[in-house]
Amino acid sequence: MDAPVGASTVLRPRPLDMSTGDRRPADRELRSAYEYFVASHGMPSGVRPVVADSWRRCVSSGVAPDDGRLPPLHTTSQALAEYRRSHPLAAHLPMFRDLLGTGAADDGHVFAIGDADGTLLWVEGDTTAVRRAERMGFVEGAVWSEALAGTNAPGTALALGQPVQIVSAEHYHPAAHAWSCSAAPVREPGTGRVLGVVDLTGGATIATPPALAAVRAAALAAEALLAHVDTTGAVLLPAPVSAHLAALGRDSAVLDVAGRVHRLSRRHGEIVVALALAGHGMTGERLAVDLSEHELHPSTLRAEMTRLRERLGAAVIGSRPYELKCPVRTDFGQVTALLARGRVGEALQQYAGPILPYSDAPAVVEHRRALEQQLRGAVLASGDPRLLRRWVEAEWGADDGPAWLALAHTLPGGSPQRAAAAARARALDAEVAVPQQVGRHAALLQRSRS
Repeated sequence: MDAPVGASTVLRPRPLDMSTGDRRPADRELRSAYEYFVASHGMPSGVRPVVADSWRRCVSSGVAPDDGRLPPLHTTSQALAEYRRSHPLAAHLPMFRDLLGTGAADDGHVFAIGDADGTLLWVEGDTTAVRRAERMGFVEGAVWSEALAGTNAPGTALALGQPVQIVSAEHYHPAAHAWSCSAAPVREPGTGRVLGVVDLTGGATIATPPALAAVRAAALAAEALLAHVDTTGAVLLPAPVSAHLAALGRDSAVLDVAGRVHRLSRRHGEIVVALALAGHGMTGERLAVDLSEHELHPSTLRAEMTRLRERLGAAVIGSRPYELKCPVRTDFGQVTALLARGRVGEALQQYAGPILPYSDAPAVVEHRRALEQQLRGAVLASGDPRLLRRWVEAEWGADDGPAWLALAHTLPGGSPQRAAAAARARALDAEVAVPQQVGRHAALLQRSRS
């Protein structure tokens, strides 16, 4: 049986087109690839490796994609209530609600906290979305492990022990194809044992980097709090410190730890940003890859980490693995969270510029580009002339031809501002159309005549 047309192009879930808000083309390709796999067990070449591996595990485990059965309930409601009270994550439910619950209720999706076996302990959020989720068995007490429910973000995140995002037809069960989800495991500090999983489930807004960053941040915050709780549940003293990292529009990052401000060198700033983005402990080899495209000698990295730990303290920077040991809020994380909630105006107001704009560390470059694309796309999709004006008047948006054109289209016909915006868009379009060498030659001629 031949692979479906277009399946080879599904290298990863195509991101939401923020200019149209339309995920349908990508969803059709995913569904085509899924149907081919279910019919033949042959893997279309374009399915993401994390999804392809999960689908194969589902087949090996005997998970039937079309049997119509919902995930089983783990226990009775009374037993579940008792189990939840004794679970290590129960004490941190208020924190999860603060970080994820408000956005879920406002934006039409749900957040869930599960245990290490995939049993959903809490499912909360938008009332309508919660009722819809109930119809596919996404309820408190249901077991959403990969072995029982097939490919899904909380189950697959637990199977892999790392954050995962699953989009529409990447789910193994057709009942979940209308949903997208992002999840991250929560580990016990010290032992690394997985305690549970944090999940956001909803529509297209969950199929974005900000949603994945949000669950990773929530999991990291829980781990930091768990590190300061003893076996009786009492908070150990001294109380955990908190920190704030500012890296937007800055040559070097600034870290505020409990009111003490540290202006970091470029390399130290890149390290802290990379650890904050990872959201979990990292080996030296992994951190080295995130910091440089060229081979970074282990001794060089160890020396940098030693200096950074001496400056910030062991309560902030850990080793073996390298990690941030206290909750660190970031200015770019705040922008990400606002975008995930659809609060574009506030996100744009908080955006002070690209993350460490002069850094070439791969982890920084990747997230810098992703965040700018997400913000730009949200501004263009808003159709709000005030937001578009703020974007093009900023240094990073001044040469954005499509944004100038979008601004022109939002202004009244015949207005001088509309004409000026359209003229700027045409000028930028003409600059792009002129070959670079022609432009340089024209500039040389102009200087020679002056």
